[in-house]
Amino acid sequence: MKKATLQEIHDLLVNWDECPERLIEEISAELNKGAEEKAARAAVYAGIHDLIVDNLTDTPVTCSDLWNEISGDAPEGITRHNVQYALNNLWQDEIVKIVGKPNTYRRK
Repeated sequence: MKKATLQEIHDLLVNWDECPERLIEEISAELNKGAEEKAARAAVYAGIHDLIVDNLTDTPVTCSDLWNEISGDAPEGITRHNVQYALNNLWQDEIVKIVGKPNTYRRK
């Protein structure tokens, strides 16, 4: 079932006066499942935002080159794959991805 559909059902049940509270609680739990993990991941990426973006310039670099530059300053547990995910999926308003083999990245 899609999360949007489950949300609609939840909203209908909340407005139904005779709805058993346990139904609302169970659906709410399902809708919020994984929210803590998602928030933790978002905090990790927020913590490396400046490190990544501030080390990009107008000159395109590969993810490997950027990782070599910042790896010494990266928090424990951060890998090149985390940096690659961030470059490809986060902060598109600040980073330009230049598709190629390999992809390169520069600051906007």
